[in-house]
Amino acid sequence: MDEVLKEKLITNAEALSILEKRAKERELNYEQKNALEHLKKYTTINDEKAKEMFQKLSDLGKLTERQIIMIINLLPKDRDDLRVILEKDYKNFSDQDKDLILDIIKQK
Repeated sequence: MDEVLKEKLITNAEALSILEKRAKERELNYEQKNALEHLKKYTTINDEKAKEMFQKLSDLGKLTERQIIMIINLLPKDRDDLRVILEKDYKNFSDQDKDLILDIIKQK
């Protein structure tokens, strides 16, 4: 069994990229195969776009890393979808802030 050296939040697109590389190098275990199939089915953007979107959302200076990852993974389509992600942290975002975030997502 592999030893965990560090933990880091990553987007689904990054996880997909990592698992695809590992699948080329060696046989994946059962959980990794399931995760890979799930990510292939439900991940709609590639790793490069996810990193670009992460940077743009980080530059806003209002979102936590966890919020950014959730936004990229879920790609909310409107303010209501976005509100569900953001309300968990009890921060009030103005409609203008939400529109900026949605504009970045729509650029994908």
